[in-house]
Amino acid sequence: MRVEIWSDIACPWCYVGKARFEKALAAFPHRDQVEVVHRSFELDPGRAKGDVQPVLDMLTRKYGMSVAQAEAGEDNLGAQAAAEGLDYRTRGRDHGSTFDLHRLLHFAKEQGRQEALLDRLYRANFADEQSVFTGGDDHLVELATEAGLDAGATRAVLADPAAYADEVRADEREAAELGANGVPFFVLDRTYGVSGAQPAEVFTRALTQAWGDRSPLKAVVQDDAGTCGPDGCAVPQQG
Repeated sequence: MRVEIWSDIACPWCYVGKARFEKALAAFPHRDQVEVVHRSFELDPGRAKGDVQPVLDMLTRKYGMSVAQAEAGEDNLGAQAAAEGLDYRTRGRDHGSTFDLHRLLHFAKEQGRQEALLDRLYRANFADEQSVFTGGDDHLVELATEAGLDAGATRAVLADPAAYADEVRADEREAAELGANGVPFFVLDRTYGVSGAQPAEVFTRALTQAWGDRSPLKAVVQDDAGTCGPDGCAVPQQG
């Protein structure tokens, strides 16, 4: 079974939702037969690479919150994260473009290190003192190498704006086609969708239902006429 997860590094509920999903997956009896694929989704796709601002400023301007409301929201998210065993800085974080981060995640997928990089980027954004959006390419290369990626290859990806850009945009188009207008968005076997950082129990029910509803292959013709197998191909006998 395949589970696809659309998310963004700038999304705190994606950070929390990933932990909740993983808790459900760890207890799922068929977890070894579940493939998890992470897809790209930008919450702020039009933001320029160098346009970085404090999270609280972004919240007050984008959503019309008061400073007190924005701080209360961050405090609530901090409590939600802590309940999942996650570190979360409720003050002093930045917000910026995540496009390069998604490009790196596609590169990391090819290297078999996507999960490791995703976790490292989440920690960098939500827990580390240094902002993931400052420090330029050097900082991103450092984070990537901590996730097991080659520094030179990572730097080459960052230096080429076209590298993996099509893959990011393809994920985003697919999210729109599936009707996802927010993240996290979980799609199980292209049959069931779960939106939001649901409790682990919800993910458990979704996994169980999706697994149980998988349809076994139904044969249209029962005989093996004209087939090849591990022992070779059946050769018609001359009458």
